[in-house]
Amino acid sequence: MQQNAISVKQLNTYVKSLIEGDTRLSCIWVRGEISNFKNHYASGHLYFTLKDSDASIRCVMFRSYASSVKFEPCDGVQVIIKGRVSLYEKDGGYQLYAEEMLADGLGDISLKFEQIKERLSKQGLFDQESKRRLPVFPQRIAVITSDTGAAVRDIINITGRRCPSTKIVLCPVAVQGERAVPDMLSALERVYALSNIDLIIIGRGGGSIEDLWAFNSEELARKIYESPVPIISAVGHETDFTICDFVADVRASTPSAAAELAVPDLSELKVRLFKYESTLKAALISKYKYSEARLQAALRSVYFADPMKAFVFEKEQLLDRLTDFLFISGEKKLSECENSLLKLISRLDALSPLKVMKRGYSAVSKNGKSVRSIDEISIDDSISLRFADGKVSCLVTNKE
Repeated sequence: MQQNAISVKQLNTYVKSLIEGDTRLSCIWVRGEISNFKNHYASGHLYFTLKDSDASIRCVMFRSYASSVKFEPCDGVQVIIKGRVSLYEKDGGYQLYAEEMLADGLGDISLKFEQIKERLSKQGLFDQESKRRLPVFPQRIAVITSDTGAAVRDIINITGRRCPSTKIVLCPVAVQGERAVPDMLSALERVYALSNIDLIIIGRGGGSIEDLWAFNSEELARKIYESPVPIISAVGHETDFTICDFVADVRASTPSAAAELAVPDLSELKVRLFKYESTLKAALISKYKYSEARLQAALRSVYFADPMKAFVFEKEQLLDRLTDFLFISGEKKLSECENSLLKLISRLDALSPLKVMKRGYSAVSKNGKSVRSIDEISIDDSISLRFADGKVSCLVTNKE
C-alpha cells in the first residue's frame, strides 16, 4: 500500500480534473459580495473574495476579462459573476475563475456613475464654495458641442436674439463614441489658452444614458474643474444628469436654457431701463420742486430782507437771555450764601460761653489763666470770677 502513495501534486491534479470534468462547474453564475479586493495594476488581473452571509470563495479575473467590466469593482459591491470553478494546484484551494462581472441591483453603468460621483464629491469637485457667478454681459462665449446637432443651433439662435453683440466661438467636437472625451478635452485646452473668452458652454442634446456617457468621464470632469472662466453644463434634457453637471459652475436643463442663462435679454433690459429712467426723472422733478420751495421761503425770510437787523435782533435776544440768566444765578447764589452764614452764626452762638453763664454759671481764672480743677488753687490765692454781666476778684480762704 505504501508503494502506491501519490504526491500532493498528483492528488491536486486529480481533484482538479474531477472539478473541471463537471460541466455544471465549467459555466456557472454566482451572486455575492466582493471583499479583499486587489487590483494588480501591473498585470491587470483582479483578485478578490466572493462571499455571502454563510460562505466565501476565492476568485480571480484575468486581464483579458477584467478589461470588459463596465464599473470599478471594490469591497462591498454586490455582483453576479459568470465563470468556471477549478483548483489551484499549488496550494490545493479551489477558486472561481471569473469571466464576466455584472452589478447586482444597480446596472453596470449606473453603478459606475455613482462610483465616479462619490469619488469626485469626496475630493471637493462639487463644492458650492468653488462655484463662480456667470458674467452679466459676456462678450465672447465658447460653445463646445457637435456642429451638426440641434444644440448648437439653439444656442446660436437664442443668444443672437437675446444679445446680438455677444460673439459665439464654436468648438466642434464629437459628443458620443470613442472620440468624444478626447475631442472635448482638446477643445477645453484650446479655449483655456485664449484670453478673451468670458464663458464656456459644454453640452449636447438628449439621448440614452449610453449616448450621454462621455459627459460622465472623470478625466473630463477634472478638466472642467480647472477652467479659468465659468462653465455652463447643458447635457441632454431636464431629467438627465451627468458628472459634468455637478462639477460645472452652473447646470442648465437643456442647451436652450444654457443660452438663456448665458446672456441677458436686451429687449427686457431696455424696458427695465425705461422704467428706471421714468422713476429717476420723477424723483429729480420732485427734488427740484422741494428745493425751489425751500429757496423761495429763505428769500422771503428776514435774513434776506434785512440781514443786519436780523443779526442784531438775534444777538439782542441772546444778550437778554444771558442777562436774565446771570441775574437769576446771582440771586440764587446770594441767597445760598446768606443761608449758610445764618447757619454758622447759629452754631457759633450755641457754643458761646456767655450763654452758659446766663444760666448761672461763672468762669474762674487765676493770673489770667482759666482754672479747670480745684488742684490749681491754693488758700490765700487771688482768683477772678467772670459772670455773664461782669467780673469780681476773690481771695481763697477755704478749700474743700
